[in-house]
Amino acid sequence: MKTDAQLKKDVQAELEWDPSINAAHVGVAVQEGVVTLSGHLGSFAEKVAVERAAKRVAGVRGVAVELDVKLEPHHHVSDAEIAAAVQTAFKWHALIPEDRIHFTVEKGWVTLTGMVDWEHQRHNAEVAVRPLTGVLGVVNKIHLRAREAPNYVAHRIHEALARYADDEARHIEVLVDGGTATLRGTVNSWAEHAVVQNAAWLAPGIQRVFNDLKVLS
Repeated sequence: MKTDAQLKKDVQAELEWDPSINAAHVGVAVQEGVVTLSGHLGSFAEKVAVERAAKRVAGVRGVAVELDVKLEPHHHVSDAEIAAAVQTAFKWHALIPEDRIHFTVEKGWVTLTGMVDWEHQRHNAEVAVRPLTGVLGVVNKIHLRAREAPNYVAHRIHEALARYADDEARHIEVLVDGGTATLRGTVNSWAEHAVVQNAAWLAPGIQRVFNDLKVLS
């Protein structure tokens, strides 16, 4: 098990390793395996990159994000310009049903609404907006269309997990109630945590995923 001091050193090294991050602008504190990130960043995309970098480090049990975005002068654009960029991003993304997604832009914050069939469509809409110049944050209020989940869906999710990592799947319990999947058990890293959650979202009829998985230190 890594000490908090070693985790802090490893997270700082990972931030410095990622060319999309200015590590000098990020403060790192660690207590009992939970990493707190603080500071001021030049874009929302960099904020997302910092959180992902911390989660890549083995031994990190949780991440608290206390980062805010202060745009560089050359990144300041109007809400109308951001809205035009969002519309273009959706138009040219083959996996986003642009006719079913609506958005508003207010003081650099983009709010997404609408209804889609699959989680990946909802997720891709948010991902398309994050790196746009001038965006300070994204609020994703897109809903998934209600569909009946098949009786066998929990078993199918577990089969998918076994295809990814058979040994790890033995430590994961999948419960499905209506369109809600609940994941319980343990995983070895945040990467596994994300893989398991994505597997649940891919199942037909799933509208919500409660991820109660614990990341082992």
